[in-house]
Amino acid sequence: MSSDETTNLDPTELAVLERRVPGSVIGDPRKAAGESAPIWILCAKFNGSITARLCEGALDAFNANGMTTESLRLAWVPGAFELPLAAKRSITDGGARAVVCLGSVIRGDTPHFDYVAGECAAGIRQVCLETGVPVVFGVLTTENVDQARQRSNPGESNKGYEAAITALEMLDVIRQMQSG
Repeated sequence: MSSDETTNLDPTELAVLERRVPGSVIGDPRKAAGESAPIWILCAKFNGSITARLCEGALDAFNANGMTTESLRLAWVPGAFELPLAAKRSITDGGARAVVCLGSVIRGDTPHFDYVAGECAAGIRQVCLETGVPVVFGVLTTENVDQARQRSNPGESNKGYEAAITALEMLDVIRQMQSG
């Protein structure tokens, strides 16, 4: 999930650090698949052709890590600005154990981009901190449509795929922190 492959965490470095701190915790996405409480995927309809591709990526990641469709819920909201409220309600009313927020905000000729992207990110962060539930920011903030399409191509580099993996890893990290 790095912006550049050269910044990925090297497994050798990780092993060295884990030897220095024996109680180290790292999330394993496969260990979060068995719980019954749902994971909500929230998708913005604005720039929906991009968001649908992000959703496909998230579903692929959940499937690849043993999640069943019975453990997933999907909701569509008008745009990225509405994602934080939907995230909060998916937790308080929908019993979410994790939430993946997907959207696409593409820069235009006005400052609208800055307001929507910034407020969406801040709102998602706030919900996460207020509830203690992993709420993952899977919202593309790109300069143009081509960049958005590149980041939503099928495969493990799809940002929806990465957001789903982040949710699963966070669930496992939190589980390990609670039990250790």
